[in-house]
Amino acid sequence: MTTTTVSIGQVKRDVSELVNRVAYGRERIVLTSRGKPKAVLISVEEFERLKQQDQQAKLEQHRTWMNEVDQHVQQILARREGKMIDADVILEASRADLEERNDFLFQR
Repeated sequence: MTTTTVSIGQVKRDVSELVNRVAYGRERIVLTSRGKPKAVLISVEEFERLKQQDQQAKLEQHRTWMNEVDQHVQQILARREGKMIDADVILEASRADLEERNDFLFQR
């Protein structure tokens, strides 16, 4: 696959030709403005391939993150000798503490 650099001014004149070169000639066109790259024209097939790669990379990142979370959970459970934390007990204690502070502040 070849890559060609084209100024935006040329794109304005030759957009149809450039799109066909990308779509049928398996070419990438780098669009420049004042000599600096600004964008790239690619085929729909290449765009779909890039999207698929991006989705696969995100899925792999998610899997890696989930594995790290699982490792942390196992470390915590090992430290707690397998005993789970009862979130309802913690929540109830927190509510009771807040009510006690509220009563104290407002002298109830």
